[in-house]
Amino acid sequence: MAEPFVIAKTSVGKDVLFHPALANRHGLVTGATGTGKTVTLQVLAEHFSRLGVPVFLADVKGDLSGLAAAGSPSPKLREWLKGTGMAEPAWAASPVVFWDVFGRRGFPVRATISDLGPLILGRLFGLNATQQGVLALVFKIADDNGLLLLDLKDLRAMLQWVGDSARQFTTEYGNVSVASIGAIQRALVEIDQQGGAAFFGEPMLNVDDLLQIDARGLGIVNVLSAEELIRSPKPYATFLLWLLSELFERLPEVGDPDRPALVFFFDEAHLLFDEAPAPLIEKIEQVVRLIRSKGVGVYFVTQSPGDVPETVLGQLGNRVQHALRAFTPHDQKAVKTAADTLRPNPKIDTARAISELAVGEALVSLLDEHGSPTVTERAWIVPPASRMGPIAEPERAAIRKKATALYGQYEQAVDRESAYEKLRTRAGASSGPGGSPGERSAKALAERASGSSAEGAAGAAGAGEAGRTGGLLSDILFGTTGPRGGKHDGLVQSAAKSAARSVGSGLGRAILRGALGSILGGTRRSR
Repeated sequence: MAEPFVIAKTSVGKDVLFHPALANRHGLVTGATGTGKTVTLQVLAEHFSRLGVPVFLADVKGDLSGLAAAGSPSPKLREWLKGTGMAEPAWAASPVVFWDVFGRRGFPVRATISDLGPLILGRLFGLNATQQGVLALVFKIADDNGLLLLDLKDLRAMLQWVGDSARQFTTEYGNVSVASIGAIQRALVEIDQQGGAAFFGEPMLNVDDLLQIDARGLGIVNVLSAEELIRSPKPYATFLLWLLSELFERLPEVGDPDRPALVFFFDEAHLLFDEAPAPLIEKIEQVVRLIRSKGVGVYFVTQSPGDVPETVLGQLGNRVQHALRAFTPHDQKAVKTAADTLRPNPKIDTARAISELAVGEALVSLLDEHGSPTVTERAWIVPPASRMGPIAEPERAAIRKKATALYGQYEQAVDRESAYEKLRTRAGASSGPGGSPGERSAKALAERASGSSAEGAAGAAGAGEAGRTGGLLSDILFGTTGPRGGKHDGLVQSAAKSAARSVGSGLGRAILRGALGSILGGTRRSR
């Protein structure tokens, strides 16, 4: 059993203990900007790493990169330690891997369109119920026709093909609204302009790479550099939501271990729930509830408990409440809400204390060894052993090169045959008088969808019969296209690996998706 660690100390020197065995009961860190939430997150990440627990967190301000460097005492910190009666920490760095959706300040992070699925993408695109239904229909048609949707040009090509061929699909799939197709296409343009295209494609992030332990037995702290991504709130929330869904789908059931398999910090959590439709909130609540049995602790970091829906809030057992300022009636209501979510302490006026807390001070209620919330304590968060503040770019680059297991694995994007290439090839074979109107227009739509990737698609269109025969043998030996847009292991890889990412059969064409990406809202299905 992992020993509890000290997260805070009261003014009378009482230790406030965090029990690692209950970390998978989730948690909430709240407080106004500048009150100490980032330091609390940093302290928790350090302690989990020391216990051999991998951590994933988003760094929206750049400060959390300091986890990768040992801290040092400053005159101000020494004065603060003296005033609070706390000892100087044993300065040390944590093992860190940096990730970045744009690939500039860390290893690139990608996911395929197919993997996200219509529900998460509908949230990203801001679609209404009708448009969401049309997007789900487009995914179903892609599944039934064996067309993989890996990147934005695949989805553009698929949308236009379905729109141009709407009449032939109406009988089997239902009405296809051309207006909704246009709305989704406009949303794609907006996402492309925000730089979202960098996120869609391959090689896709393997969540196993987030679950690593270093040679000393310390858990790797995975830091997502989100300073740029946070400027586009919907892509930011979509990425973290997809990652949470991937963890839920990929990890095995472990029950209640003595320490979590991973701790996932969701900073700026209000962005996840703002204007989210009820079905998506329901899915998030379901994943948060069930992922506990996978050994994953999810910690939401936001300004007020009111930013999190009650169905999710009720599952967050470990609470750290920093100061909130009550300058307006709305602020006063937020303070009361925050006070009501904490277990009362007869010695503390909780609502009043929330408005009086100093920077670095918090009201803390954690789960005890029996899983019950402790009475709320007013305490000082212990200082982190790593650097408080960002590291320099040369330090970040050096740390990136030290990650030898990952270096060179994700940097180069891969653009293999998928919906765009197949539609283009199909258009070339069906452009004669006998082709349908949709098939005759497919070549033009694919070219318009391709953008800068037309050169790679042309190579796929020119493959001959001999290449296809050789490709079949190669597929058998070295792998084929998997049903979720990932790569399918062949005989060679299967001999070396214990299991493939996904398994396919000749029956059915439904592409597998995660719990939050499924068209039918169920668990994964084999095709």
